Amino acid sequence: MTRAERIIRFIETYLRTPEGAHVGEPIRLAPFQQDFIRAVYDNPAGTRRAILSMGRKGGKTSLIACLLLAHLVGPEARLNAQLVSGAMSRDQSALVFRLACQMIQQSPRLSGLVRIVPSGKRLVGLPLSTEYRALAADGKTAMGISPVLIIGDEWGQVRGPQSDFIDSLTTAQGAHADPLQIIISTQAATDADWLSVQIDDAMRSNDPRIVCHVFTAPEGCDLLDVEAWKAANPALGLFRSEDDLREQMVQAKRMPSMENSARNLLLNQRVSTDAPFVSPDVWKSCAGPVLPFDGPVFGGLDLSMRTDLTAFVLIGRVNGVWHVQPTFWTPEKGLLDRERKDRSPYTLWERQGFLKTTPGRTVDYAFVAADIARICAGLEVQGIAYDRWRIDLLRQEFEKIGADLPLVEWGQGFKDMAPALDALEAELLNGRIAHGGHPVLSMCAANATTVKDPTGARKLDKSRATGRIDGLQAMAQAFGLAARIGEVTEREDSAVFFV
Repeated sequence: MTRAERIIRFIETYLRTPEGAHVGEPIRLAPFQQDFIRAVYDNPAGTRRAILSMGRKGGKTSLIACLLLAHLVGPEARLNAQLVSGAMSRDQSALVFRLACQMIQQSPRLSGLVRIVPSGKRLVGLPLSTEYRALAADGKTAMGISPVLIIGDEWGQVRGPQSDFIDSLTTAQGAHADPLQIIISTQAATDADWLSVQIDDAMRSNDPRIVCHVFTAPEGCDLLDVEAWKAANPALGLFRSEDDLREQMVQAKRMPSMENSARNLLLNQRVSTDAPFVSPDVWKSCAGPVLPFDGPVFGGLDLSMRTDLTAFVLIGRVNGVWHVQPTFWTPEKGLLDRERKDRSPYTLWERQGFLKTTPGRTVDYAFVAADIARICAGLEVQGIAYDRWRIDLLRQEFEKIGADLPLVEWGQGFKDMAPALDALEAELLNGRIAHGGHPVLSMCAANATTVKDPTGARKLDKSRATGRIDGLQAMAQAFGLAARIGEVTEREDSAVFFV
């Protein structure tokens, strides 16, 4: 028998369904689960990392428990081997441990072979002194471990491309010649998140030692498309209730506020559960190449806090399309700490030229003023919309270098931002914007949501505490200014700058 065949036989012979309608019955692996096990364990190249992604309630956690037991006291058990499952929360890690315990307790053959240590969420395989630990990112990561197997449980919850918790686990495998990582999760919300980066790398690289099985519904599918349900939920009709899924999808169809959650969690699509100002599909559709300006341009400036991002965005129409040129600054000192806090690859973007660093630990406004003056030199700048916060400091720097720029005060409350967002939204939806896929600006767009006042007016808000939206804020101000100047010019000269 092959390794995969031995694992499948072990699971279906000794393990029992831990809960649900078939509790206590022998586990019968679904075809997609068997296919995944064969791809991982019978890989001629030897698997180092495996990813299985699908919608919720598809038996992911139960499969994790089965594979852990196969390595603890089954055909994959090795003398003194250490095994871990890693989850983003204590509750999730406890769920894996609880399911594994239930499987052990329901199996007369295994119950005498495993010692359960509830206080530390540990299992000890007595025949070969194997040990399993359930770890959580919000708990104390066990130091000194050297796991031959790591199973990532719902790592799609990681926001940003990096996680200290995951790094601490994966770097601990260096002592093994054939370590294995298995990630089983629904998809992350955006392309920039850790799991998305891993999936995209697996698809692009064609590395034979990476196994990647992703079940997802087609982009833009209708919420009530049954074929889309099947594409994202391979267990549908087996141990995933179609009636339950139908009820949730009908509710999401009826209540638009639930659509993003349904697409991410049930259809396994990369969609943020926060309702964004601009959808990922619309933003990507406007990622055309940016051309040089050849006429009037409008700017938006968001100084933000001195330790955060400062953003300056210029827009100008070329052949009927608004082309967007953003510039971002952040302090040089502490860049790596902010990268970890914001979970964004600032150091990479700095090397690639998408992000500028200023000397010191705070944004150097003299540096920013000189850069803005240089960027605007030779352009037909009609105005630069700025928020009042800290603008006096920047004005002083402009005066020192003799830069005379048409600064226009622009509040970031409902009054000024409502028409600005309307203008930006219209151009995005009509595909009349080219932003070139600038990664820092795209991050800001992905983080931006809106809030409304009682009249329905909107302003930008952040989807999470560490999410930066400075670039989209400056971009919206630029479009708002272009709209305002265009309206005035149309009344006076009949010359329209903004359509």
